[in-house]
Amino acid sequence: MGSKNKLKRFNENETFTNVIQPSREEVLDNFSFKGKWHSFFKNTHPIVIELGCGKGEYTIDLAKKNPDKNFIGIDIKGARFWRGAKTALEDNLGNVAFVRTQIELVDFIFDKEEVDEIWITFPDPQIKYKRTKHRMTNHAFLKKYDHILKKDGVINLKTDSEFMHGYTLGLLHGEGHEIVHANHDVYKDYYSPDEVTGTQTFYEKKYLEKGKAITYIKFKLNF
Repeated sequence: MGSKNKLKRFNENETFTNVIQPSREEVLDNFSFKGKWHSFFKNTHPIVIELGCGKGEYTIDLAKKNPDKNFIGIDIKGARFWRGAKTALEDNLGNVAFVRTQIELVDFIFDKEEVDEIWITFPDPQIKYKRTKHRMTNHAFLKKYDHILKKDGVINLKTDSEFMHGYTLGLLHGEGHEIVHANHDVYKDYYSPDEVTGTQTFYEKKYLEKGKAITYIKFKLNF
């Protein structure tokens, strides 16, 4: 995607009522929607967030299937989720929003126990050891998620990376968290939830074409 096209999409995002593009300073300095997301959606429905939402396919599809829940996609690359935001407006999905910010600021975007469920879909596995701090299921990130999740809140990790899957399982077991469901190939597991196999992202389809297995973990935190 050319720089002019990216700029065009970024500017168009500014006109979308379902997109919020705060500066880092605005997020860190008492973000305006923190603790007030139900006011944004004008209802008290459960809040589900997708971290690293990319084009927003998962956020959009889950929102269509669950009109009684609110969905928020978060990604630093607004030119990517531009498509999802535009689709949400075209399809009159009032239960969808997108926020352009860094994932590590998630605990500044949401208040304590404000979120019901988290989806992490196909994150960069950050395989090199020196990149451990950037893995989205490391201890530091789990602590952030624990802060914003309700007591019975769940986290879903869907990835094509066996490394990410194994790393996360090992960490969850080691820290004593609750693994609700886990498997190494969701399309060969009869018990895979519909929300896992019923939605495929652009990249997921590419992985499947290459014969890569898609893994999944659903878990609860017990800090």
